[in-house]
Amino acid sequence: MEYRQLGASGLRVPVLSFGAATFGGTGPLFSAWGTSDAAEARRLVDICLEAGVNLFDTADVYSNGASEEVLAEAIKGRRDQVLISTKTGLPLGDGPADWGVSRSRLIAAVDASLKRLGTDHIDILQLHAFDAHTPAEELLATLDTLVAQGKVRHTGVSNYPGWQLMKALAAADRHGWPRFVAHQVYYSLIGRAYEADLMPLAADQGIGALVWSPLGWGRLTGKIGRNRPVPAGSRLHDTEQFAPPVSEEHLYKVIDALEAVAEETGKTVPQVAINWLLQRPTVSSVIIGARNEEQLRQNLSAVGWSLTRAQVAALDTASDVLPPYPHTPYRQQEGFARLNPAIV
Repeated sequence: MEYRQLGASGLRVPVLSFGAATFGGTGPLFSAWGTSDAAEARRLVDICLEAGVNLFDTADVYSNGASEEVLAEAIKGRRDQVLISTKTGLPLGDGPADWGVSRSRLIAAVDASLKRLGTDHIDILQLHAFDAHTPAEELLATLDTLVAQGKVRHTGVSNYPGWQLMKALAAADRHGWPRFVAHQVYYSLIGRAYEADLMPLAADQGIGALVWSPLGWGRLTGKIGRNRPVPAGSRLHDTEQFAPPVSEEHLYKVIDALEAVAEETGKTVPQVAINWLLQRPTVSSVIIGARNEEQLRQNLSAVGWSLTRAQVAALDTASDVLPPYPHTPYRQQEGFARLNPAIV
C-alpha cells in the first residue's frame, strides 16, 4: 500500500481508505448502501488492515450514529492501528440544535462521536457541509479549542465551495488557528467538476483530497453500459435520486473507454476508474466502500499497478467536459491559457 501526506499536514494516509457508510444500515438511504453489523464490519476491517488500509471514514449522520458505533466494535482492541475520520454538521433531527457547526453544536457533536466511537480522539474531523449560519471565526476558534484539548488531531471540510474554504483558511492564518488540511470531495471519471476551482485551490493551499464515490455513485462498477441498463435489484434504483447527475450519453462514452482500457490491462472497470483517480493532482486518498468481502478485495486490487500515459489520455478525453465560466476561456483560448497554465 502506498501512503501519502494528507495535504500540508504531517499525517500520512493510505491511498485507499475505507468508507463505513455501509455499517449499521438504517434509514432510507443508508440501508440501501449496506447493512453490515459488527461481525461483518470486523471482517472487512481485518481485510483492510492486512492490505495496509488503516484509514476508516464515517459520519455522525450515517445511520444516525450507528455507523460510528459499528466501526467502534470492529476496531475494538486495535485503536492504535487505525486512523478514524468522521464528519459532522448535517441535520440529525428537526430541532435548532440538531444541525450546523455552531460552537455549542460542534462541541456536543464531537463529544457524541467520541462516545459512539469509543475513543478519546478523532484523527480527522471534517465539516460535512458548509454552514452559512455560523461565522468562520466562531467555527475555527471552536476547532482550535478541540485540537488543544486533544479531542481532534486534524481538521478538514467536505463538499465546500471554494470561496468559503479560502475564506476559512485566511481566517485561520490571521488568528493562528489550525488550518484545514483535507477536503472530502466527489470526484470520478463522470464527475470532474472538482478540477475547475477546488483542485487548483487545494494545490496552492496544501489541501489533500479525500475522494468519495470514486465509482460515480455505483455507475462505474462494470454492471452498466450501452444496452446494459441498471440491473434489477441494484441499489441504484433506491438511491439514484441522491446521485450527482450525469447525462446518459456521457456516462456511456466514459464506460466505453473504461471497458477498452480494462480489456488492455486485464483489470476490472472499477479498478481502472480508481487507478485513474490515484494519478490525479492533490488526491491523498480514495475512499472505497464495500458491502461484502468480495467487493472489498476487488477494490483493493486497484493499487499496485499504474495506467500508461496513453490509457490515462484515453480516459481523460472520454470523460472531459468544458468547465463553467470563467474557466472555459482558459481551456479554449491560447492567450488565457498562457496566463494560468496550472489550471488548464
